[in-house]
Amino acid sequence: MKVVILAGGLGTRLTEETTVRPKPMIEIGGKPILWHIMKIYEHYGYDDFVICLGYKGHIIKEYFINYYLYNSDITVELGSNKMDIHFTNSESFKVTLIDTGNETNTAGRIKKIRKYTGDETFMLTYGDGVSNINIHELIKFHKTHGKLATLTSIQLPGRFGTLNITDDGSVNHFQEKADGDNIWINGGFFVLEPGIFDYLEGDVETIQWEKKPLVEIANNGQLVAYRHNDFWKSMDALRDQIELEELWQNGNAPWKIW
Repeated sequence: MKVVILAGGLGTRLTEETTVRPKPMIEIGGKPILWHIMKIYEHYGYDDFVICLGYKGHIIKEYFINYYLYNSDITVELGSNKMDIHFTNSESFKVTLIDTGNETNTAGRIKKIRKYTGDETFMLTYGDGVSNINIHELIKFHKTHGKLATLTSIQLPGRFGTLNITDDGSVNHFQEKADGDNIWINGGFFVLEPGIFDYLEGDVETIQWEKKPLVEIANNGQLVAYRHNDFWKSMDALRDQIELEELWQNGNAPWKIW
């Protein structure tokens, strides 16, 4: 089963980094977050990837073109233009890199990779979110309900503490970082049937996957949510990158399941 990763967005809320590289190439622990996402899938035996490129996509291409070389011990004989590779610890990724356009929205990007996924079930996720999700359980859940699409739903913890204040200003309850109020949101990590392409007909170049096609799929009773109650984190802003880096450096990265 192929894994499609959306990696073409501008990453406008991370301009500190994305002026020089695309958001999926921002590093955590010395590796692009894109690599971390791919390692999650590889851990469960899924290493055939289709990556939707856009903004600064050439940087992602160059990374994978040189990946084997960068992860190997080599001897280079400059006079004879000869190179020997002694050892490599590179992954077994098969990576198909598709230029889906700088300005294309997510629905348009997905439509453009149809010929690479064929008439088979495939997975889809965003190029900026990591999780300790069990991919085997996700796929098993998808197969049991027989619908076109499964998304992974997650609950975000509150960013701020909450106060319960009486009329006279007394605080009789304080809770640091409140729960997500039972609100479930889209966390990516989709499993999709080829029938979803029926919802991408016509000109969807400027259409967001979540705003129209996914809404229509849901309205037709073809979308089911797999509830993930454990770790999930999207790198939306600089504070998220810092938090992910701290987790990695402290040896407490929940998404490192490999």
